Amino acid sequence: MITYKRFYFVLFFCLSFILGFAQDTNSRRKEANELLKQAGNSFLKLDTKKSLDYAQKALITATKNNDDLIASKAYNLIGLNFEEFSDYQKAIEYYNKGLVLANKVNNDTVKGWLNNNLGNVYCYRKIDFQKGIKHYKEGLKYSIQHKDEYEIMFSKLNIGSAYFAVEDFSNGIQYFNDVKDYVDKNGDIESKISLNSNFGLYYNSLNNNKKAEEYYLKAVNYCEQNDVELIKSNASDVYHDISNFYYKIKDFEKAHFYLLKHDELQDKIYNEERLNDVKVGGLQIEHDEINREIDQIKKEKEIQAEKLQANRVFVILLGVIFFILMLLLLSLIRNNKTKAKANIDLKEANIALLEAKEKAEEASQLKTQFISTISHELRTPLYGVVGITDIILDEHKELKNSPHLKSLKFSANYLLSLVNDILKVYKIEENQVVLEDMVFNIQDELTVIKDSLHFLAIKNNNQIFIEVDNSIPEVLVGDKIRLSQIFINLLSNSLKFTYNGKIIVKAKTLQIVGTKYHIQFQVIDNGIGIAKENQNKVFEKFVQVYRKEDDYQGTGLGLTIVKKLVELFQGTIHLESEEGKGTTITFTLPLDSNISKVNAIINNLAVDVSVLKEYRILVVEDNKINQVVTKRLLENNNFKCDIVDNGYEALDLVDKIHFDAILMDINMPIINGFETSKLIREKGITTPIIAVTAFDKQDIEEKIIEAQIDEVIVKPFEGYKLFTTIKRLSK
Repeated sequence: MITYKRFYFVLFFCLSFILGFAQDTNSRRKEANELLKQAGNSFLKLDTKKSLDYAQKALITATKNNDDLIASKAYNLIGLNFEEFSDYQKAIEYYNKGLVLANKVNNDTVKGWLNNNLGNVYCYRKIDFQKGIKHYKEGLKYSIQHKDEYEIMFSKLNIGSAYFAVEDFSNGIQYFNDVKDYVDKNGDIESKISLNSNFGLYYNSLNNNKKAEEYYLKAVNYCEQNDVELIKSNASDVYHDISNFYYKIKDFEKAHFYLLKHDELQDKIYNEERLNDVKVGGLQIEHDEINREIDQIKKEKEIQAEKLQANRVFVILLGVIFFILMLLLLSLIRNNKTKAKANIDLKEANIALLEAKEKAEEASQLKTQFISTISHELRTPLYGVVGITDIILDEHKELKNSPHLKSLKFSANYLLSLVNDILKVYKIEENQVVLEDMVFNIQDELTVIKDSLHFLAIKNNNQIFIEVDNSIPEVLVGDKIRLSQIFINLLSNSLKFTYNGKIIVKAKTLQIVGTKYHIQFQVIDNGIGIAKENQNKVFEKFVQVYRKEDDYQGTGLGLTIVKKLVELFQGTIHLESEEGKGTTITFTLPLDSNISKVNAIINNLAVDVSVLKEYRILVVEDNKINQVVTKRLLENNNFKCDIVDNGYEALDLVDKIHFDAILMDINMPIINGFETSKLIREKGITTPIIAVTAFDKQDIEEKIIEAQIDEVIVKPFEGYKLFTTIKRLSK
C-alpha cells in the first residue's frame, strides 16, 4: 500500500517564471528565475545532474542578492531531486530550509509547495504518516486561501493516498470523492493515474474485484499515454499494485506480466548513473552550503566587531551625557527653590480657581432653576390660550374653517413649541429632543405658515409666494411641528429685513432613496442681505447681525434653532447672501413617504376617545383659567369632573367619592401636588394620579416616582392624549 508523489508544483513553478519574467526588472532575479525554470524542466525529464546544477546556481545567485524567495524555491527543487533518488533525510533538510525562508517572506504559494513535498517524503517513503498528513493539510490550507482548485485537487489526492497507506480507508475515501468530478473533467494524466489507482486500491480492500480491476486498468491506460519521465515513477508503482491485485485473485499470468513492466521501468528510472549524479550533485551542494555558513559566520563576526566599536563610542557618549547630567542636576537643585515658591503661588491660584469653579457651578444651577421656572410660568398661560382655542372650535363648529382661528391655533401651538425649544436649546445640543412622526401635506403646511405670518408680511409691504414641485408626494411622514419652526424662523427673518419685496418658498425633490424623499427647500428674499464677514456667524447662539439699522430685536437664537433642527432631521443647510440684493437659505431634509407607515400613523391617530362608560375625574388645580379649560375639555367629551383649588380639599373629597382618575397640578399653594399624592397613597387609595403640569418631565422625574404618580402630561397638551391616558390607566 503506497501513496503517489505529486509534482504539480514544479509545472506551476515553471509557468510562473514565464509569466513573471518580463515584469522583473532586477537582472539577478531574472537570471535566478531562468535557472530555476531550467532546473524544473530538467527535473521533469529526470535529468538530475542538470536539475541540481541549475538549482545550485540559482541558490548562489539568490544568496548574493539576499533574495529569500528565490532561495526557498531553489531549496524546494534540490529537495525534490534528493527525494526522488532516495536520500530522504537530505530532502527533508532542504525542504525545511526552504520552508524557513518562505515563512520569512510570508509567501503562501511556496509554503504550500514545501508542505506538500514534506508530506510526500514522510508518507511516500513511509517515514511518519501522521507528520506527513499534517503537512498535507497545511498545504491544503494555503491552497484553499488562494482558491486554487488545481492545487486543492492535488492536496486532497495526497491526503487520501496517505490515509490509504495506513489502511484508513474511511477517512481517505472522502478526499477522493471530493475531487473525482474535477479530475475526470479537468485533471491531467498524473492526477487521473493517482485517482484511478487509489480507487482500485479502495475496492480491492473491499474485495470488490470487478470494480478494483476496472479502476486499476483505467490507471494503466493513463500510464500508457504518459510521456513525462518523472511521472513514469508513478506508472511503475501502478504496475506493481495491479500485479499484486492479480496475484491476490490468482490470475498469475497477468500478475507476472505487470511485474515485469514494473521491474523494467524501475531499472530505467533508477539506474546507477542517475543515482551517482544525485550523490555528486549533493556533495557539491553540501560543499556550497558549508561555504555559505562560513561566509555567514564571517559576516556575523564583522557585525560583532562593528557592534563593539559602536559600544566604545556609546561608552564615550555615556560619559559625556553623565557630565551633562551632573551639570543639569546642579541646575535642578538651584531651580528647585524657585519652583518651591512657584508651587506656593500655584496652590494659591488653585484655591482661587476652585472658588471660581464653585461659583460657576452655583451660577449653572441657578440658570437651570431659572429655565425650569420660566418654563412653568410660560406654559401655564399657554395652556389657557391653547385650551380656550380648542373650546371655541368645539363649541362653534361654524368657525372650523376660519383662517383667523386656524392662524390663532397654529400660532399658539408654534409659540408653545418655540418656548420649549428656546428653553431647551442646550438639550437639543445634547440630543435630548426627539423628532415625532406625523402625517402632513407640504403644500398645506406652507400655506398655514404663510397665513399665520400675513400680518408680519403686510407690515413691511411684502408678499410670500409658495412653489412646490409636483414630484413631491401628497402625504409625507415627519415632524411637521419642527419643520414649521424652521420655516417660521426663516420667513420671520426674511420679512423683518425685506421692504416692499417678495419672499419665495421653494420645495423640490432632489433625490429619492427607497421610500425617502430628499427634499430641497429654499427661502429666497430680496431684502437688505448679510455682509460677507457676518455670514459664518448667523447660525451661532445669541448672535444678532445689525445690518443697516440698530432697532432689530430678537433672542439671537432663531437661526441657531433652525440649524439644530435641520441637523436633527439629518439634513444640511447653507446660506448665500449679498448686501443690497437679498438672501437665499437652502436646506435639504429626508422625509419618508412609506404608505404603510402613513397608514399606521393615521390608524394610531384615529383613536376612539368617545366614552362608553361614565368616568368621574377629580381635577386638583389652583389656576382659575386652567380650571375652566380643563373642565370644559372633559365635559365636552362626556367626562364628569369635580374641581378643587388645593391638595387638602382633594384629600377630603377622595374619602367621600370614588374617582376613576385624579388630574393633579404640581405647583400649588398651601400643599403641592407631590405631597398631596403621597398623602393620598398613604390612605391606601390606588386611583390613578396623572400629573398635569407645566414643568418639564425630566426635571421632576425622581419626585414623580417618589410620590407614586402614575403618569405625567405636560401643559399644554392635545385632548386625545389626556383621554387615552385616562382610559388606559383606569382599566
